[in-house]
Amino acid sequence: MPFDEVKETLQNQNIDYITEITRPVRNLFKTDEDNLYVIREKYLPDGKLLLTLAAKQCRQ
Repeated sequence: MPFDEVKETLQNQNIDYITEITRPVRNLFKTDEDNLYVIREKYLPDGKLLLTLAAKQCRQ
């Protein structure tokens, strides 16, 4: 799901969250760093939601 949509929903519901961005090990494919998607979510012991984001791959 696109991060912009998730971010808006979480803010409307007053849910605390933090983000981390995962990147490919090799740069075989170009990515669009402005087009992030949520690929994983996990609740932390402190009650915050950790969202793992990945950039969409660009067409070559």
